[in-house]
Amino acid sequence: MKLYHGSLVIVNSPQILPRENGKTADFGTGFYTTTDYKQAERWVKIRKGTDQHKKGFVSEFHAADDLLSTPELKILKFDSASSEWLDFVVANRKDKSFTHDYDIVFGPVANDRVYTTITLYEDEFLDKEATIARLKTFTLVDQILFHTEKSLAYLNFSRSITV
Repeated sequence: MKLYHGSLVIVNSPQILPRENGKTADFGTGFYTTTDYKQAERWVKIRKGTDQHKKGFVSEFHAADDLLSTPELKILKFDSASSEWLDFVVANRKDKSFTHDYDIVFGPVANDRVYTTITLYEDEFLDKEATIARLKTFTLVDQILFHTEKSLAYLNFSRSITV
């Protein structure tokens, strides 16, 4: 399977980096990829604009097609924006002390529209059922978090594409 990572630098040797300035992410700390090239490219374009860079890169990796069934890894899979997915994303975003012991987490990415909906839920303007119903109307792309050094061994760098 092909996986993509959008960044301002070429990443040919992925690493698990600590949270930057208290930033939160959907699935916690780690190395994020997606199977959707356009999603990785969008991430690069957002970062370029925010950080005033002229170019960025989508790094392409290969992993086994059955990666998400690897018995040696502890894997958490969310097939959709479910109640469990919402609880996990909110815990990672709001609770700075929240941790998990999964090697890999797979599920929908919370893009800008999704973040708005989740924020409405966090601020108690929407209940969980209304939030999930609203999220199901969005077309969500996937993200795969490599959360441990052990999991990174399953990624093989292929090439980088300038954006």
